[in-house]
Amino acid sequence: MRILHVVGARPNFPKLAPVFHAGRRAGLGQIVVHTGQHYDTLLSSGFFEDLDIPAPDFNLEVGSATHAVQTARILERFEPVLTSCNPDWLVVYGDVNSTMATALVAAKLGVRIAHVEAGLRSNDRTMPEEINRIVADRLADLLLTPSRDADETLEREGVPADRIVFVGNVMIDSLLRALPRAEATGAAARLGADGSHVVVTLHRPSNVDDEPRLRAIAGALAVIGRTRKVIFPSHPRTRARIADFGLPMGGVDLIDSLPYYDMVDVMRGAHAVITDSGGLQEETTALGVPCFTVRDNTERPITITEGTNQLVLDPSTLPALVDAALRSATVRPPEGWDGKAGERIIEALRTK
Repeated sequence: MRILHVVGARPNFPKLAPVFHAGRRAGLGQIVVHTGQHYDTLLSSGFFEDLDIPAPDFNLEVGSATHAVQTARILERFEPVLTSCNPDWLVVYGDVNSTMATALVAAKLGVRIAHVEAGLRSNDRTMPEEINRIVADRLADLLLTPSRDADETLEREGVPADRIVFVGNVMIDSLLRALPRAEATGAAARLGADGSHVVVTLHRPSNVDDEPRLRAIAGALAVIGRTRKVIFPSHPRTRARIADFGLPMGGVDLIDSLPYYDMVDVMRGAHAVITDSGGLQEETTALGVPCFTVRDNTERPITITEGTNQLVLDPSTLPALVDAALRSATVRPPEGWDGKAGERIIEALRTK
């Protein structure tokens, strides 16, 4: 059996790693295609090194652009790669443009598609990621779900039960494997994180492209920064918007994006995390760290019902929420968040 994995952006890499390692242990042929949707070293190639994934066999180098242009570049550049490799399975991850576009190419060429992290829904089609999730799930032959509620969502949407396989959360495989090495980085101490600190990440257009919204979030962070250390590893696009809008960030440590292990070390000991990232909602739940998601909805409701996550509609409430936050004394991750999802994914690919 030969598997072709497609990744394109930072959230994909910790999902790929456990599957790739499990496939290697099983002796399967594997090809990795990086679309180049994220191309900054800290957002891309550094992750391959950190997660012990070989350099990609192909890099499509599509770069940043509008959704339409980026998707078109992926469609055009991926088709000859897929044709030449002729894999038994195309495995796509998450909800980025690369996921949707490469699944479309495979569907038209008759290559079987497996979607890792299938069945997640925010029910908000103003989010580009929601469109990508829906399209990938409609095209996939095998829908590999991270939580039982995702199974239920797919069943309600009419997906045949024999195409749905619950495998658990592959992102948590990488997180659990990373903890000892993350602690060894000393990143938290180097950045002055003392356990009362707050970690922030923001990248979604609804937060960073809307000046009044971003200004309100920045104001809340400034208030928090009066009494706590606020560490804000920032996506290049987010930093550009902060500069464009001339937002004062006094009291906030606005730094470059962190390598994977450094980020895990800073996050695992945090008093709280403020984010709009899907992955951090899951990682904080697994670690027992309070998480405040600055969004109107989440495609990962299990992080609220069984985790440490809370949606924050009004940024002005963040200072009070952070002050009242309490770390979970007993961490009980949801079912399947046990570090073995990668193995279950490979088993599903081999038996279908």
